[in-house]
Amino acid sequence: MHGGLAHGPRAGDDTAMTGFTSHMEAALAEARAAAARGEVPVGAVIVSPEGRIVARAGNRTRELCDPTAHAEILAIRAACAAAGSERLPGHALYVTLEPCPMCAAAISFARIARLYYGAADPKSGGVAQGARVFAQPQCHHAPEVYDGIGAAEAERLLTAFFADRR
Repeated sequence: MHGGLAHGPRAGDDTAMTGFTSHMEAALAEARAAAARGEVPVGAVIVSPEGRIVARAGNRTRELCDPTAHAEILAIRAACAAAGSERLPGHALYVTLEPCPMCAAAISFARIARLYYGAADPKSGGVAQGARVFAQPQCHHAPEVYDGIGAAEAERLLTAFFADRR
């Protein structure tokens, strides 16, 4: 563990943990779709305890004129609606970028069991950077956190997106 985070298997390495299947490629597909819409390329998927993707989303802050329309928030809303509950025990969230403090709080409130993220976010992250939401005494639930999964591709998407806008 580094900084309280477990370094998970890398994208495409589904044999690193017995029975583990990474769903980061589905999150990366959502990030690519977000970029194609002119949104910051962040994608997220939520996986049920049975291993089925139950929600997927990419950033839609510009499209919806909603600063809270981050990929994680949209995926959590969809998964909660599908489950008929505000909580998602046993579920996993895969997201291409380290969640910001708002999204980290939502992950905690939803009681998501495991968080897998790709690229670190030194500027706006809220898990290993900045606020470190899950390490605060006010945090009622902290998921297992695995970082660096699919990080190279997530970083490439973000770098290309912002380079095109400069």
